[in-house]
Amino acid sequence: MTMPAFKPTARPIPSNAVPTSELKKFVPHLSIAERDRRWSRTRSRMMFAELDALVFLGNDIYFGMGMANLRYMFQLDAQLGGDALFPATSDPVVWTGIIHMNRPFNAFASMQDWVGDVRGRAGLGAIVEEIRARGLEQGRIGIVGFSSTIQRTPTLLHREVEGLKTLLPGATFVEASWLIEELRVVKSEEEIEMLRGAGRIARKAVDALIETARPGVPEAVVYAEMIKAQIANGAEPNIFNLWASGPVDHPEDELWHLLHGSDQPIAPTMRPLETGDIIISELHTKYGGYRCHTEYTVYLGKQAPKELLRIWDVAVECLHASKAALTTGRTIGEAVAMIRKPAERAGLDWVELGFHAMGTASPEHPSVVYPGGFGVNAVNGAHVSEMELQEGMAFGNNINLHDANWKVDVGVMLADFMVVRDKEAELLVNTPLELAQIA
Repeated sequence: MTMPAFKPTARPIPSNAVPTSELKKFVPHLSIAERDRRWSRTRSRMMFAELDALVFLGNDIYFGMGMANLRYMFQLDAQLGGDALFPATSDPVVWTGIIHMNRPFNAFASMQDWVGDVRGRAGLGAIVEEIRARGLEQGRIGIVGFSSTIQRTPTLLHREVEGLKTLLPGATFVEASWLIEELRVVKSEEEIEMLRGAGRIARKAVDALIETARPGVPEAVVYAEMIKAQIANGAEPNIFNLWASGPVDHPEDELWHLLHGSDQPIAPTMRPLETGDIIISELHTKYGGYRCHTEYTVYLGKQAPKELLRIWDVAVECLHASKAALTTGRTIGEAVAMIRKPAERAGLDWVELGFHAMGTASPEHPSVVYPGGFGVNAVNGAHVSEMELQEGMAFGNNINLHDANWKVDVGVMLADFMVVRDKEAELLVNTPLELAQIA
């Protein structure tokens, strides 16, 4: 089933014309060797799972992360979603873009060189037709959506899955998102280089926060400057900035949401920042498909309260402990204990304290941010405490501390992005270790 034909133009596209390659000079790329490594490892796992093909069904759920597995496998991403067929023994096909966005050609032909067959999206019929053309209509087919340690249910649309089963009654379909997600746990050096690029841009976004946040400036203006710093320096325009601001000193019976940032549309608002405010931000910077995590805190005033400075100092201790803890061969349980020791010794509370894995999505596996027995098992250390850290695992820190004996609704956020190495973790952002105090 090909895409419905467009009305013929006055002059047809010349038969010898090819998509420009000029744009490839201006976007980050992973090598063909990296593609071949991933495809080989995927096909090895498909063999053990007795899968003849994988069908990827992508969408823009959860900050666009519903395309994470497609991006990992094909270096293709789209806010409009996309689909793909990855056979065990022949070249893949990717479908993306609606009809009018495929004229005069699918733009991804100019942006990547991993997949030679990129077509306009034409629904389940196109996927089914291609499966039949490959002789796979009686095969065992894995369906790949997206899931994470928060989005536990794979993001597969019910009617799409049922439609495939109806149109291909002889095929056997199994859920296979896990197969790709397991491959993403340990990053290659090429992937880490993409994360380094994201880390450099992330630091510019933190600097924009420090340079812009002033009394009288609306939240939205500061927020916008952070996003501008990302996009203007080469990051992809996938906005993820969990933000909050408000007065440190306020009536005890008036609660403010200042322990962790909020997503959109809660923040940002047009509220003018004021002297005595605290600003907390958790942002992701996406570069070449890879997401780098950062957290930082700003106080508007010449001198932050001593209680707040104490919390910050402990957060810095936890960050240093993270750098020492996230090393090859250490168990996750051991690492978490090291990271939390400074906060426990200081008698502080936390919203999150640990780390979460990141790459083409967030949070990936493994992630531990809650105390054991609390929150949800996917991120409280259940089942992973004996898992050993491997070189190339990549984590965003989560250090969200507060002192409930001082204030139950005011805390700090601090994080860098770390890659597991043999002796100590590699830092990719170099987040400032001083609490910004801005008069």
